[in-house]
Amino acid sequence: MAVTSKVADYVLQRLTEWGIHRIFGYPGDGINGFLGALDRAKGDPEIIQPRHEEMGAFMATAHAKFTGQIGCCMATSGGGAIHLLNGLYDAKLDHQPVLAIVGQQKRISLGAGYQQEINPALLYEDVSEFVQICMHPAQARHLIDRACKIALSRRGVATIIIPEDVQEADAQPSPPRTHGAVYTSVGYVKPRVLPPAAELRKAADILNEGQKVAMLVGQGAAEAAGEVIKAAELLGAGVAKTLLGREVLPDDLPYVTGPIGLLGSTASYELMMGADTLFMVGTSFPYTEWLPEEGQCKAVEIDIDGGMVGMRYPIQANLTGDSKETLQALIPLLKRKEDRSWREKIEGEVSEWWRVLDDRAHEPADPVNPELVAHELSPRLPDNVILTADSGSGTNWWARHLRLRQGMRASLSGTLATMGPGTPYAISAKFSFPDRPVIAFVGDGAFQMNGMAELITVKRYWERWRNHNPTLIFCVFNNQDLNQVTWEQRAEAGDPKYMGTQWIPDVPYAEFAKLLGLTGIKVDDPKQVGNAWDEALAADRPCVLEFVTDPEIPPIPPHIKKELGKKAAHAMLKGDPEEIGIITKGVKQKMHEFTESIKEKLPGSND
Repeated sequence: MAVTSKVADYVLQRLTEWGIHRIFGYPGDGINGFLGALDRAKGDPEIIQPRHEEMGAFMATAHAKFTGQIGCCMATSGGGAIHLLNGLYDAKLDHQPVLAIVGQQKRISLGAGYQQEINPALLYEDVSEFVQICMHPAQARHLIDRACKIALSRRGVATIIIPEDVQEADAQPSPPRTHGAVYTSVGYVKPRVLPPAAELRKAADILNEGQKVAMLVGQGAAEAAGEVIKAAELLGAGVAKTLLGREVLPDDLPYVTGPIGLLGSTASYELMMGADTLFMVGTSFPYTEWLPEEGQCKAVEIDIDGGMVGMRYPIQANLTGDSKETLQALIPLLKRKEDRSWREKIEGEVSEWWRVLDDRAHEPADPVNPELVAHELSPRLPDNVILTADSGSGTNWWARHLRLRQGMRASLSGTLATMGPGTPYAISAKFSFPDRPVIAFVGDGAFQMNGMAELITVKRYWERWRNHNPTLIFCVFNNQDLNQVTWEQRAEAGDPKYMGTQWIPDVPYAEFAKLLGLTGIKVDDPKQVGNAWDEALAADRPCVLEFVTDPEIPPIPPHIKKELGKKAAHAMLKGDPEEIGIITKGVKQKMHEFTESIKEKLPGSND
């Protein structure tokens, strides 16, 4: 073991033993001890400086998502510690192993109402699976070891709070041999988790008896793609994907119906509404109104967390286990369905859905149809691309239009669905995989919130990727509207768009990128959308690709629920400022779901 002088030095060394070689953090005097130690560490671990601690936490979450390793972030005491929370809640809700190291005032001042003194242990109690304060140098070893073990085993956030004077105290790598001392080790091995044979048999009987099987897969099935395909082939099933399960199966499989829910496809809707058997794998998709009606289906579910099995739909076979291993045990019990009429119906729905998307993307808009932006990118997606998305109306087009091929990666803030992570996710992915192209979809609201500032982070670090793969594109949808919330106001509250909250100022995003020495491209002509993507993909440095898009193009759900339709109509009656455009464009977009022959009979269908 290398000789270390201070607790901070020892903590960093221990982190490297756990495979943590990158920390996303912002400096402050509450972590002064670590700043010096990072200098002495000579780049292992390295510190990546974002513009804000929240962005560092998002980057750590994305590191965990894209690598499967522990993500690590660091913040100073007081305000810095508070700033981490949103990004850490993203990790908590999407079940990602992240370690947060937080500074604190010196022990002698605690309880005095000292400057920047907060109670971080209490603050972090809800977001963390493990939170402890290091009050003695000899604690550092076992706190790091236990935090890492818990982050990995419980798939969540672990937090260690280290007062400044403890950081700077002499390290004690091996505690004194006395009562109360503990001696821990580095290492974690993922256990095998399998359901009992009887429950597997019950599940197989249900799936074998079903005539119309619908599968829904989430991020828990990410390592089981081959097994999901085998099961779907045997069962003649269609497969829908949650947003977090976007990368599980490629979209060029003819029975993959794509996204589900408000952001979903008509194919996924028809799959769920017509099924007699539901098979959920590695997902806790929350919107049960988009699943089959209660009693319509018999259901089987696989989830590593037994506490979540049967929490979204009544389940008859509860398979608590790892998706890959559970499917491997289940597949030999499944019988191939000879009647493939259900599969053929689903494949027809999928084919029709891609036609609908093509038609919608080419509807005229003022000036650019946002669906066209995603539609033109889809066939241009580079091999092995990593795709990220922010939360907003652009997420609809990211989910629907981009046809992922095998080997592509994709993620976003799934369960928290917070604004802001699209840009830091992309930056983090580029650090982890400099040889892979990375593309982020970001709305102008999220980009104004924090994305523009993080371009400064890109400015600082991008040249390290120059000799790898320079492609890092931030696709910004500029519609001067907090568009997703605007549509939610209309459909969920029955209120018209209120300009006081929904309008946001026009900002020259592409020009800002140029000021930083990056590539900036602005497009306000639909004829230039494809060429703009070609130019961005060929750029020799990171690029902001700004599209001026039409806020009146509606993110139409695959099925307009009666209550949503009534409220949207009421919003129009109350005097929505975009009423005429919404009605005209919304009807046209919805009509693409009907056959071409019916459309040809409608007056004005060619207008």
